Amino acid sequence: MYARLSTYQGSPVPLEGDLAARSETIVKLVENLPGFRGAYYLVERETGEARSLTLWEDEAAMVASEEEAARVRAESSHREGQRVVSVEHFEVAFVRLAEDTRTNTGA
Repeated sequence: MYARLSTYQGSPVPLEGDLAARSETIVKLVENLPGFRGAYYLVERETGEARSLTLWEDEAAMVASEEEAARVRAESSHREGQRVVSVEHFEVAFVRLAEDTRTNTGA
């Protein structure tokens, strides 16, 4: 698996600001690209610094997505009043996510 890490700088984000709504809209623009495996959006509300991490099946899929990812990154950062600080590429060496042990009790 491979990852693209993009760093953005913008204005501070109010505590009541909804980060998920914006992020979901942006992810919908890339999630149907071949080899897409997931995304994270990380925000430091006080400073306005943000990072997006997209995961790709392999290096070829990540490279093939570059043009569309650059377009989405430019449009979304402009719309959100951010500037793109950097874009880095990594091979993912290890992943472990905890299992979701919550159950729906119907309550």
